[in-house]
Amino acid sequence: MTSVAPPRPQTRRRGPATGLAGRLTRAASIGLGLLIILLGIIIAPLPGPFGVPIMVVGLVLILRTSFAAKRGFLRAVKRYPKLLNPIRRLLRRNPPFAQVFWQQLLRVERLVTSKGHRGVARMRKRAKAAFRGRPVWQAA
Repeated sequence: MTSVAPPRPQTRRRGPATGLAGRLTRAASIGLGLLIILLGIIIAPLPGPFGVPIMVVGLVLILRTSFAAKRGFLRAVKRYPKLLNPIRRLLRRNPPFAQVFWQQLLRVERLVTSKGHRGVARMRKRAKAAFRGRPVWQAA
């Protein structure tokens, strides 16, 4: 007869975010995110588009650490999908920065200019033709 050892009690391993140090780290991360968002709001009126990307970095910090903020953000995404889906795409693991930037550039151009004065799409067609080695006037 073989003796079988009794099963070891499974102890739950605590992660870094469960103890007091984890709570303090999470609170510090949320505070830093709020500070970065505030900095982005302060920088936003200055010339150049630097305010919005800084605010997005602060939002990413907050959304990665706060479950309540995630729930609120997802609720807002359902309510305003066209406005917040680009930010949601940037929160993914390997975000497509160039695609999101390009789509937002086209969207802003569409809001600001009339149909005959949109130069970003023409610029894209010229660049595409140049990369293919064809003359610009033959690009369709």
